[in-house]
Amino acid sequence: MSVFPVRPGTVDRRAGGRAMALAPLVGALLGGVAAVVLSAALWLGVSPLLASVLAVGTLALLTRALHLDGLADLADGLGSGRPAEQALDVMKRSDIGPFGVVTLVLVLGVQVAALAEASAAGYGPVALVAACVTGRLAITWACREGVPAARPGGLGAMVAGTVRRGPALAATALSLAGLAALKFTVLPPALTAGLLAAWALRRRAVRRLGGITGDVLGALAETAAAAALLACATLW
Repeated sequence: MSVFPVRPGTVDRRAGGRAMALAPLVGALLGGVAAVVLSAALWLGVSPLLASVLAVGTLALLTRALHLDGLADLADGLGSGRPAEQALDVMKRSDIGPFGVVTLVLVLGVQVAALAEASAAGYGPVALVAACVTGRLAITWACREGVPAARPGGLGAMVAGTVRRGPALAATALSLAGLAALKFTVLPPALTAGLLAAWALRRRAVRRLGGITGDVLGALAETAAAAALLACATLW
């Protein structure tokens, strides 16, 4: 979920389930680093728009753009209008089609513009942390019991259905408590908006593809983050 190195260990479905349940913590870490970049840029007198571009770019670097790649691949797969197996083949290709390009432009545009609005209002860093937590919490819920994998191999197959309802609810409660501690009343509703957007996209992906894949998880993270930032900008 990030470029930060971890000590090698056994990688199986049990480890995958723990990782997916703890995903919001990774989001908080990534959001914290990007928030430092945002705050530093604003302190140096950089405009909120340019500072937001630098912060969102930092997140792309910290994840090797893995989630953005998943977003583009899912857009191409769903946009192709082909049956599930053929859509999955489209998603596995290394190139990006027009649906993927347009989706990336729109989602990144929403993220940057909404973050700039929040930064101009004085709460950009906390909004960014909330968005990153929301994006990873969307992954936690997408890996809950009962959500199938779209194909027998790959990341989706390893983590699909590995998170029980209890850990998912605990991760949600801790995320809400952490955001509430920041004392910005707009943050919990923003998290809710992000999760709802991710739920709608996940439902669509499962219906069309038969389940989740690693690309679907990445797309959910970026979509939820964009929706959370948009909610922060509008609700404020």
